[in-house]
Amino acid sequence: MPFAPRLPALILAATLPCAAWAQVTVKPDGQWRHLFGAGASLSSGNSDASSFNLTADSVRATDHDKWSLTGRAQYAKVEDETSAERFGAGTQYDRDFSPQWFGFGRLEFLRDRPANLSLRSFAASGVGYHIFRDDTGFWDLSVGLGYTQDRFTDPAEVDGQMRRSYGRAELLLAEESSHQFTETTKFRQKLSLLPVLNEPGTYRAEFDTGVSVAINEKLSLTAALTYRYNSDPGEGLKRGDALFVTGVSLRID
Repeated sequence: MPFAPRLPALILAATLPCAAWAQVTVKPDGQWRHLFGAGASLSSGNSDASSFNLTADSVRATDHDKWSLTGRAQYAKVEDETSAERFGAGTQYDRDFSPQWFGFGRLEFLRDRPANLSLRSFAASGVGYHIFRDDTGFWDLSVGLGYTQDRFTDPAEVDGQMRRSYGRAELLLAEESSHQFTETTKFRQKLSLLPVLNEPGTYRAEFDTGVSVAINEKLSLTAALTYRYNSDPGEGLKRGDALFVTGVSLRID
């Protein structure tokens, strides 16, 4: 079943300078802060290829809650054939109800035409626990329930039937951390597991990790790795996809 969007196999940073996963500034003062990134590549001759990548992150935090917004766009063409056309947006709201415990709600949308995904909608809510949280970073664990609805560009075989859309309930298990190694170097990672509740043994997994090195107060060099795994991706699709990108990001505080 085509639960996960199809990603390119492995794109090396040397050939595709894209905007990577940097970190927007988070301060508990109730002010919105933003981070923007962009990258592009173009080659011709023996190989004709072009690509671009755009990212946007915004965060508003206080001493008891946090609201984050994200946006992603990726487009790539190789030898006049589209190899990537992916657009995503999401938001998450966290609210503490004790120094260690918090509740959250998440909403995400994804469009990926090469993967035959016209629109994926994902909504989830649950609770989380702050293992630690200070000026140098944080480490959180969370668990919740979610629902995913996929709409396909062309009919796809799901659960033995040809369908235009397919929905399922999922368990959400996640951990996320951020660490400040030096005054200019930050590291962040996030792992999410999403077992399908009505199909034992079927699940998705998502892993994101990145390093950012500040050039000055506004600009940073970034490098990030993302990995997506689907235990049942559908006929003709691989279970795992990796993407490694580098780039430069602009911070607006």
